[in-house]
Amino acid sequence: MAQRPRVVIVGGGFGGLAAARGLAGVPVEVTLVDRRNHHLFQPLLYQVATAALSPAQIAQPIRTVLRRQANASVVLGEVVAIDRARRIVRTHDGAELPYAHLVLATGASHAYFGHEEWQLFAPGLKTLDDATAIRSRILDAFERAEIAADPAERAALLTFVVVGGGPTGVEMAGAIAELARKTLAREFRRIDPASARILLVEAGPRILPAMPPGLSARAQAGLERLGVEVRLGSAVTACAADRVAIGAETVPCRTIVWAAGVAASPVARWLGGDVAVDRAGRVQVAPDLTLPGDPAVRVIGDAATVAGPEGRPVPGVAPAAKQQGRYAAAAIRAAVAGRPAPPPFRYRDQGNLATIGRGEAVVDLGRIRLTGMIAWWFWGIVHVFFLIDFRNRVSVSLDWLWSYLTHGRSARLMTGPPRNADPATPPQPPAAER
Repeated sequence: MAQRPRVVIVGGGFGGLAAARGLAGVPVEVTLVDRRNHHLFQPLLYQVATAALSPAQIAQPIRTVLRRQANASVVLGEVVAIDRARRIVRTHDGAELPYAHLVLATGASHAYFGHEEWQLFAPGLKTLDDATAIRSRILDAFERAEIAADPAERAALLTFVVVGGGPTGVEMAGAIAELARKTLAREFRRIDPASARILLVEAGPRILPAMPPGLSARAQAGLERLGVEVRLGSAVTACAADRVAIGAETVPCRTIVWAAGVAASPVARWLGGDVAVDRAGRVQVAPDLTLPGDPAVRVIGDAATVAGPEGRPVPGVAPAAKQQGRYAAAAIRAAVAGRPAPPPFRYRDQGNLATIGRGEAVVDLGRIRLTGMIAWWFWGIVHVFFLIDFRNRVSVSLDWLWSYLTHGRSARLMTGPPRNADPATPPQPPAAER
């Protein structure tokens, strides 16, 4: 192993794991570095945040995933710098990891468009910590509303604002509505959970902008049938512990979920100031996903921007990250074997999916578009298939079946210390991407 080229992969998400697994059996030493010990299926995080699934059902230890790959090892650590001249990755504990090939697959974090202080009051949804913190906020709001004496305070507690009309925002808003109107409907005595007000705020002209207008309209109609208020062309201008400003309107509330934007992880800062980035901080890479001028470094997934079909950037979705990870592994395999490099990366669009609620989803597969129950089943099958572990697939399928038959949710646990009932005291910030 000591004589083999070392491939260091930073990030155990979809792209990083695809790259690592693509190097199985290749005469290289693979070192995967992540600051968390688990791979996370992010598309289902909103189901943890709304108590439909437990964290263990959508996550798997990275060591377990790679346990049968003899040339792969895992390092638990946080990268703080990269010395490209010496080809060394440095971690927070002072460790130095030399590399012959480097793959950066660190994903993205929340973007608050210059208002980072809003993160205290409007957590995003990127990690298990985020999901469990949001779950506690949502469940705590109903508990506090049950004992609130002031009708105005009770109404504010039962108001939930989701910012951002992409797939995460749409799915989150629909899941909160179902939680309030179905799961909790008969469990409280002093309040009616079905009276909860759920607002989905989107600054653009329609939700799900990556989908055709007809599917966007169908999704909006589905949300409105669930009782979600959809605000289009409305930008959030302020967030606080007890309110959110939507344009000129102030809405009293106690729970805000941020799903409006993403920012790249600090890959560009690690690589040095001469690295070109886009507006979101993603590194601009060559068509073969390498850093221009440094073929030993490849940046993939949400950390990179690369032109896709028709010159548009490749979207920051799981299938794209996995395709890029497999491509990076193929390029490294070719380099190690002394073969010509593969053709430039070409993204294969596998479609867009979003679920609105029980029995309602929209699916765009290009020429094929699905809505309603058949789209909902298709969405569920696809998501179960992409879960990384067979046990997780079985567990999630059974939980979804039980939830479909009973409207129940099996993971309604409140974790962490109780929140302060005083709205003037900010809640603790969720775990943030560094």
